[in-house]
Amino acid sequence: MFEAYQLPPPPVVLDAAIGLWRRGLLQLDIFATLARVVEGFGIGAAVAVVLGTIVGVTRRSEELFEPTLQALRTVPTLAWAPLLLLWLGIDEAPKITLVAIGAFFPVYVNLVAGIKGVDRKLVEVARVFDLGGVDIAHRVVLPASLPDLLTGLRLGATQAWLFVVVAEFFGSSRGLGFRLTDSLQSSRVDLMLVALACLAALGKVTDMLLRAIETRALRWRDTLGERRLE
Repeated sequence: MFEAYQLPPPPVVLDAAIGLWRRGLLQLDIFATLARVVEGFGIGAAVAVVLGTIVGVTRRSEELFEPTLQALRTVPTLAWAPLLLLWLGIDEAPKITLVAIGAFFPVYVNLVAGIKGVDRKLVEVARVFDLGGVDIAHRVVLPASLPDLLTGLRLGATQAWLFVVVAEFFGSSRGLGFRLTDSLQSSRVDLMLVALACLAALGKVTDMLLRAIETRALRWRDTLGERRLE
């Protein structure tokens, strides 16, 4: 069993959260982390959609980009941090970039897989109606691969929350990741649990929002996921 100083009881954690809130520190940490996740996720997802569409549609771009991107995908999270700090300094840029990297790969991989799984007959019908490459991508390929894209966005959002904690370990003075490291240095396990609870709650809310969007966007589907067996 853990000692009280190793795993404080819930009332102690709640008191620590209230204390942070009254001093205004918890709000600042939550806002700073949330802002980095939103901005990094937005950038990473947008780049992934553009590049994933290009790679998925044209074979030459796949041969050009795919080997490099698959190699970069295997680089551990911590390996990016010192390099980004060297290139971009210690301000917000490296933190947002690291979050964007975390969000990029799940969206990219799922989108490319979804595009490759699009029925070829749909593309052939579009060509019969004299649609160009851009129109085919916009009106046929992306809608057909929407389920995979939305799955990638949910995974990318999860990765964004993971990467933002790592990003805030380095050169940060606010944020839930900073609160974790600062609490570790002061041996305040109660504050560490407050930060972890906030990260879990924010991650869950983010996933619920994306899941609601997914359900609404794919309400036309009639699959086992929508009509489960009794």
